[in-house]
Amino acid sequence: MSDDLVIQATAIAKADLDAIAALAGARETVALHDATTAGYRLRDIRSRAGVAERCAVAGIDHAVVPESLTRERVRLVAMDMDSTLITIECIDEIADFVGIKPQIAAITAASMRGEIDFRESLTRRVALLAGLPVSALERVYVERLRLSPGAERMLAGFAAVGARSLLVSGGFTFFTDRLQSRLGLDATLSNTLEIVEGRLTGRIEGAIVDAQAKAARFSALRTELCVGGGIAVAIGDGANDLPMLRAADVSVAYHAKPIVRAEARYAIDHCGLDAILNLFS
Repeated sequence: MSDDLVIQATAIAKADLDAIAALAGARETVALHDATTAGYRLRDIRSRAGVAERCAVAGIDHAVVPESLTRERVRLVAMDMDSTLITIECIDEIADFVGIKPQIAAITAASMRGEIDFRESLTRRVALLAGLPVSALERVYVERLRLSPGAERMLAGFAAVGARSLLVSGGFTFFTDRLQSRLGLDATLSNTLEIVEGRLTGRIEGAIVDAQAKAARFSALRTELCVGGGIAVAIGDGANDLPMLRAADVSVAYHAKPIVRAEARYAIDHCGLDAILNLFS
């Protein structure tokens, strides 16, 4: 079974395309149209030497994919929320309303890099939000939350072949519930902020949804849905996503931290989420 090389970017100069095709020894070059960015599938490549280096210099995402990786086989696509499905870290933006965004953002960043245990980091960050009115969460959703480029196109593309969608997050149900309704997501898992008399108490209700909980929910759905050669795809950007990505048939690091990019099967650094569709023939 031969491999193809998929290259994608905001724009790809002909000189770069020709050079990459020559390096790969591609039998054929096919333009791709399932993403809002420029993309090509270089079929039946003979070599990988120099390809990654040329793509890095040109700002092009690249992925070596087997011909057997077809979109029709995808039965589950799971994604993180903050900085993956959406462009923001919700807790950082919530903190901005009480003037403590730098303090919370620093804890968030350390957790994403894997320097602080997620459960500890979440507990510390939520405690700093004690007393904040629920109306601040609504303002974050309405005024600051934006979908990552290509999110709706990606979800529609996978839904068209019957894949189920799962949003798993160390974030909060306040946001995942709204995104599920807005995007028609099949399932979600996230943390519930404790609220008393319209204000945050600084605590989480119930068990904390951490990296292991995210991976467990993903694995359970994978077992249920991916029978007979079905594929489960997981997409994330931070260290908290690694156990889920490791449990996936196809893992994608989306604009991710180096620790995640190093472990994921594929990485999307320059394009939107819809570029993931082009990884599948």
